Formats: sequence, structure tokens, C-alpha cells
Amino acid sequence: MRSLPLFLQPVVNLTAQFDKFIQGRLWLKVLIALFLGVLCGILLGPDLHLVSADAVVTITAWLALPGQLFLAIIQMIVVPLVLASVVRGLAANNNPAALKQNGVIALLFIIGSTAIAAALGITLALNIQPGAYIDAGILIDSQAAPLTSAVGKGFPELADLPDKVSALIPKNPLASMASGEMLQVILFAAVLGAALLSIPAQQSKPLFELLGALQEVSLRIVSWAMVLAPFAVFGLITKLVANLGIEVLGGMLVYVLTVVLGILLLAMLYLLVAKFTWHGPIKQFISHIRELLLLAFSTSSSAAVMPITLDVTENKLGINADIARFLIPLGATINMTGTALYQGVATVFLAQVFGVDLSLSSYLFIVTMAVAASIGSPATPGAGIIILSMVLEGVGIPAAGIALILGVDRILDMCRTSVNVLGDVVSCTTVQYFTNKEEGNAAPVDNPAESGKV
Repeated sequence: MRSLPLFLQPVVNLTAQFDKFIQGRLWLKVLIALFLGVLCGILLGPDLHLVSADAVVTITAWLALPGQLFLAIIQMIVVPLVLASVVRGLAANNNPAALKQNGVIALLFIIGSTAIAAALGITLALNIQPGAYIDAGILIDSQAAPLTSAVGKGFPELADLPDKVSALIPKNPLASMASGEMLQVILFAAVLGAALLSIPAQQSKPLFELLGALQEVSLRIVSWAMVLAPFAVFGLITKLVANLGIEVLGGMLVYVLTVVLGILLLAMLYLLVAKFTWHGPIKQFISHIRELLLLAFSTSSSAAVMPITLDVTENKLGINADIARFLIPLGATINMTGTALYQGVATVFLAQVFGVDLSLSSYLFIVTMAVAASIGSPATPGAGIIILSMVLEGVGIPAAGIALILGVDRILDMCRTSVNVLGDVVSCTTVQYFTNKEEGNAAPVDNPAESGKV
């Protein structure tokens, strides 16, 4: 066998050392993929004009294929995993009073943090005033007109509320699972879990064990999908940057920075809560969740990373299974603090752009709407725009404003999804802290074999 030329030997040695460095560090692979994706997207993007537009579409479509496969595999397994996790989480709890306590504490935490997030967004936008840097005249064009028809209808009328409430109960659970209606799936799983609690253990054991096997199989499929994660992140980010271009962010930089600042402050608040509710060093907490947050950032979907969130909370943070399997699916459905903060900033920003004066009652409406609209909103990319349209209509801001923020929404969606997922994790540590305070939190997993697993 021929030896390598001398000038290639340092490159080979460096490559070997690099492979050894990143081995078992999925978070580092994802971070490198993010950086390379941004760089490749800039090279393919419209700013440098190195590649024709048609070629860019073809290249980015193929580069994004691993990402589409990754998301498809995860989304394929989300419904059975959520169903099995919620039912087992409820049925495994032998103390109904403790289960009720978990739910009350979680709801208070979620509603309180969502209201704080919306108020924080409003406060930042009022002080920074990002709308002062935008000319409303750029919105008066033909492209804004079609968007007005997509505006939501806001809250239902009082007479329609009974129908809306009854619609939450799935008449056909299989249809709800097929269409991905997560709130209906969770409600069905909660009813099934409560029913299992009410019958003798000998009769519920076969179904309980079947759901346990379904849960383990689902997690195994997720572990297979994680092999694609770095390639998925690279392809998705490349396609995003190549299609957006750098100039899109130019005029919106102050608005983007305002939202990002709010998200960072919200993340710091969550980490502060985690410092007091998780019995371990905060650095260790961050090291356990960094891969999860990076994946949430790249996929822009708290539902897509739900299986990984379950695994991290149980196996790395040591959260009790009955708490994690109940709260993570619930949090991915109703815990949208990052989205609430974004709605607060975006609404005030567009009010400044269009010169709409908002009263105190308008600000209270924004906070209330952000909390209410987050419950049951889809945990998928772009859901924030749908909710925002309802808020804008309620305070009298032209729906054409959505055209202005639509170009940068994808990037902000990635940021707010990360803080949404962080909120789901911290809600678990908070509930466990208050319900098991006298016993202490379960010991986190420090096994090197587990620490490499997501």
C-alpha cells in the first residue's frame, strides 16, 4: 500500500484529531453544521451571485433532503410516543392527589411565565422603539394585499364557546392522531390514563405493558434518526440562508435584535429558575440541554424535538418519569413563552410603524391574547404568525404589517422555539421541586454512555 505524500500527512493527522474531538459530542456536530450551513448559504445566496437562481433551488433542495427525512421520521413517531408517554405517565402514578397537584403547579407556571414573557416583549419594544427605524410606505404595495385575507378571526363569540369547548374532545381519536391535532391526542391519552387508574392493576397490566413497549420502540427509532441530525441542520440552514439573503435583515435589524434580546432575557430567567429547582450545578444543566436547544433551534418545532426532550429530562436531568411524560407533551402544546414574547414585540413594533396609539387596555389585551392563543396552538414552524394575526386584528393594526416581518420570521421562529423548549424542561424541574421537595430531585445521570445519548 502506497504511503501518503508528506504534505498531506498534517492534514490527515488534523482530520483524525478532529474526528476524535467531536466523537460522541452531538451538540458540537450540530453547532459545526449550523456554521457551515450559514457559510454555504451565503455562498449560494443572491448577494454574491456565484450561482444562478435555478441552480440554487436545485442544490438547496437536495441539501435539505436529510433535514426533511429527519423531520419526517421524528413527526412520524411523535403521536405514538406522546400517546404512550402520557398514558403511562398518568397510569403509573399511584397517587391521584399528587397527579392533580402536578397539573395545577404546571398550569400556574406556564400561564405565569407566558404572561411575563408577553409583558417583557411589550416593555422592550416600548423602550427600544424598533418601529421608528421603518418607513410604513414600504408596506403599501401589491404584495401585502393577499395577506389580509389570512388574518385570523380572533376569539370566538360567547355563543360559540360551547361548540369550541366540545370540539376539544376528539370524536375520532384516530383521525386526530392522523391529522396531528396534539391537544386532542393529549386529552384522549389523559382520559385513557385516568381510566387505567380506575380499574384493577391486573386488568390494566397488558395495555400498560403494550404502551411501554411502544414507548421503547419509539425512542429507539428516535435514536436512529439522530444520526441524520447534523446533516439535517446543515441542509436546512443552507436552504434558509440561500433563499433569504443577507440584505433581508438589513432594515429589520433593530426589530430582530429586540426580539433576540427578549428571548435571551427570558432564557436567563428560566436558567435562574432552574438553578433553584434542579439539584445540580447550572453548568451541568446547560451541558445536558445544549444539544436539545440546538436541535430545537434548527427545526423550529417543539413537537419535532419532543421525543428528545423526553429523553433528556428523564435520562440526563433525572426528572421523574410520571412528571416528564405528562408535562413535556403538555408543554409542547400550550407552553409558548417565546411565541408570547415575540407577539408582544411584533405588535408594538407594527403599531409604531403604522402610527397606531395603543392604550393600557390594548396592552392588557395583547398579554391576555398571547396567553390564551398559545394554548392549543400548533407546535410547528410558522405558528407564531397565525397567532400574531389574531392579536393585530384585536388592537386595530393593519394586517399588511405581517408582510414586513414575514421575511425574518423564520430566523426568529428558530430562536423562540429554543426558549419554548427550555421552558418545557424548566417546568418539569419546577414541578418536581415543589412536589418532591422533601425527597429531593432524582439524581441526574452522569454515566458517560448516557451523556452521549440524546
